Amino acid sequence: MPQSEPRHTAPLSVAIGALGSIRSAIIPAIAIAFSGIGGSGRFLIAAGVALASIVIGTLVSYVGWRRLTYTVGEADIRVESGVLSRAARSVPYERIQDVSLEAKLLPRLFGLVAVKFETGAGGGEDLALQYLSQTEGERLRQLVRERRDAEQVAATDPASPALARPDADEGDVLFAMGPRRLLGFGLFEFSLAVFALLGGALQYVDTVTNVDVWNVDLWRGWLEEQGSTVARLGPYAQAAGALAGLVGLVFIGMATGIARTFAREWGFTLTRSPRGFRRQRGLFTRTDVVMPAHRVQALVIGTGLLRYRFGWHGLSFVSLAQDAEGASHVVAPFATMEEIAPVIRSAGFQLPDAATRWHRASKHHLTDRIVFDSTVLGLAAILAAIFAPFGVAFIPLGLAVLAAGANMYAWEFRRHAIDDRQVFASHGLLSPTSQIATRLKLHSVEIAQGPIARWRGYATVHLGLAGGEFAIRGVPIEEARSLRASVLETIASTDYSRLDAAPASNQALSAAQSGFSSNLAAT
Repeated sequence: MPQSEPRHTAPLSVAIGALGSIRSAIIPAIAIAFSGIGGSGRFLIAAGVALASIVIGTLVSYVGWRRLTYTVGEADIRVESGVLSRAARSVPYERIQDVSLEAKLLPRLFGLVAVKFETGAGGGEDLALQYLSQTEGERLRQLVRERRDAEQVAATDPASPALARPDADEGDVLFAMGPRRLLGFGLFEFSLAVFALLGGALQYVDTVTNVDVWNVDLWRGWLEEQGSTVARLGPYAQAAGALAGLVGLVFIGMATGIARTFAREWGFTLTRSPRGFRRQRGLFTRTDVVMPAHRVQALVIGTGLLRYRFGWHGLSFVSLAQDAEGASHVVAPFATMEEIAPVIRSAGFQLPDAATRWHRASKHHLTDRIVFDSTVLGLAAILAAIFAPFGVAFIPLGLAVLAAGANMYAWEFRRHAIDDRQVFASHGLLSPTSQIATRLKLHSVEIAQGPIARWRGYATVHLGLAGGEFAIRGVPIEEARSLRASVLETIASTDYSRLDAAPASNQALSAAQSGFSSNLAAT
């Protein structure tokens, strides 16, 4: 691949843009065809509008393709774009955390991928090229990685030569999900998103038909008619109808969840190589993301209300690099703890064990939560006693008792711990969530107290993660200060110029590990 001459993306990108313009022209054309615009000639008008939209869209796509170039230089990658006003963006290799490939359904049919350069800035600040051929995308990703790693090795150890790097495509499979696992996952992903799609489709019904879906009288009359029909049925038939409706709603929700899960997670594979963790997934939009291992700052182990009862959990990495979902990379969305444990060890973390010394939240924090909830519900009970019928006031009073019991029970699950390498935190009553952060990669420690917390002697400890949030609430103030002192000692004794460098060579990696060991000895 030439390294200094401007290059265009794949010419087939124009075809993708043209097909996109066809898709955009369909709805306006249908709306005109079924409306009264133009009388008997409305079909010709609809065809003309569709043709004009396609021609203009294709022309814009071609001109945009001709005016977009990218240059792979010695120190950076440069992208120039714009039809009337030109924009040029240059990203140094040292700022690129990784290069990921994304292939939506239509580009995949043409053998094209979108190449995304992840800089950690997030959102629209990341650089992307749409589209390159699969071969060119893989080659560009490999080239950018090699040059980035070479610069990081030179910055870490100028005397160290740049070594050949193993390709990220090679690695051991840590976790994968087949169709049977996806089916089980989808059953827990209950969703009623289909009704949102139907609601969106209703916006076009009054355009193509004579039905005014926003006419309140129309719906009131329909409901009254249906209500009279239901009233003529016996109580058993009404109960059976209600049960059938509930079963249908559950079936639709489960079917929607299964469909969304298969579309998002199809072919889910997580592999581990010397370069990092590679995650591939997607049925219609295929994503290929590599998470450098040295960028993983923390872990989040979550679950759900129902899946927790069956032993299913999800594992996410909190990383500096970002993908379309944000800072947290889902690496095992539906797995048992036995399957999650090897992934955690491969990332350099450890699960808590019997020797972990857990600390619970302050009892003052628990008392204050109970008092606050009881006060709010008590006020609601007073208002209900004054303005509502007799007996209604007992509802918020009963909820106050339940809230107090729930807070006391949840307090048993709100705990934290710290050892020489990691900080642990766990919370959640019915669906517990655990977080694990390595002390070596924390950026800051903050103790936050409100007026009541200062008076009662507890605080919230915020651990600084560039890619996420790690907050431990209700920590006794002395424990919070001790935790902060321990973490700050590790931060102060860490050489981040070596830590942040990618493990591009054995020399650089060994230096970071030896520095870590000496830091532990110092603390």
